Amino acid sequence: MIPKDPMILLSYVNTQLRDYYDSLDALCTCRGIQKKELVEKMDGIDYHYDEGINQFI
Repeated sequence: MIPKDPMILLSYVNTQLRDYYDSLDALCTCRGIQKKELVEKMDGIDYHYDEGINQFI
């Protein structure tokens, strides 16, 4: 289960990307997360995925 609060979700996702996954697609596939929904939630708090550093910034 992933956090619902956007700021906690941001921290969770960035930690997962840093420690376990080499891409957002890999994270979403393994965790059963809808990529579009995740990206929209992060956009809502003005964070955007950067492939180069594999983090939401």
